[in-house]
Amino acid sequence: MPHSVPTPLRACAPSGTPARRTWVLALWVVIAILVFTSFFALGVWQVQRMYWKHNLIARVSHRIHAPPVAAPAPEQWAGITPQNHEYLRVRLHGVFLHQYETLVQATTDLGSGYWVLTPLRQADDSVVLINRGFVLPDRRNPAARGAPSPQGEVSITGLLRISEPAGGFLRRNDPAAGRWYSRDVQAIAALHGLTPVAPYFVDEQAAPGAEPVGEMHALPATWPVAGLTVVSFRDTHLIYAITWFVLALMVALGAGYVGRVEYVGPRGERPVPGKLEDLE
Repeated sequence: MPHSVPTPLRACAPSGTPARRTWVLALWVVIAILVFTSFFALGVWQVQRMYWKHNLIARVSHRIHAPPVAAPAPEQWAGITPQNHEYLRVRLHGVFLHQYETLVQATTDLGSGYWVLTPLRQADDSVVLINRGFVLPDRRNPAARGAPSPQGEVSITGLLRISEPAGGFLRRNDPAAGRWYSRDVQAIAALHGLTPVAPYFVDEQAAPGAEPVGEMHALPATWPVAGLTVVSFRDTHLIYAITWFVLALMVALGAGYVGRVEYVGPRGERPVPGKLEDLE
């Protein structure tokens, strides 16, 4: 009688050699750890930035509503920083140098126009640029502003602002042509030969009892209009922090899923590479 030939047993081919699979999985683990750590660190950084921003807003709010103090004198100029002095409410006394008035392009609630920057010569001969307020294009000429420019010694109260060098977005200042897009104290002083000049300017506040201005109010009778400083800080750090933490969590979950599939199997059974099966 002929002998029956048994059906051969064949090994299931694994997706790669064990050594190769181990190397690929190890590389995947390293990449997952690096990405997770980076996302998590970015989330922590945004949380730190959020607390820093909230402290800054609190400090600025206190400065704006605090009683005015004397503006920093020349011997204090070297120590002026945005963190410690921006939006500090100050008072000054001096005489305006109207012949050196500079118009800087601006956009406010009243529309597009110009800031009027006028040097103020103080008793110690130092100069501080004063942003006297906003004028519309048809009020550029001092004779068209509805009131004469202040003469003699004046007292100014306003918010200390740090110089804005270089120009505006995609627009550089052109002193020779009289085109100014930012309040660059040093450049304006150099153009007019003013010395010594403070490294800051002051946004003059509105006079007590001044009529409100804006889209819902009639245009003022006299110009420039002071007190239009906008104090606003972009605070989106919490949203960014949540985004980075969610991405970190997604990486962790993705890495865990891959590890489960590779080492346990999709049905909870650990795969055995090279298992022999009867393929009759």
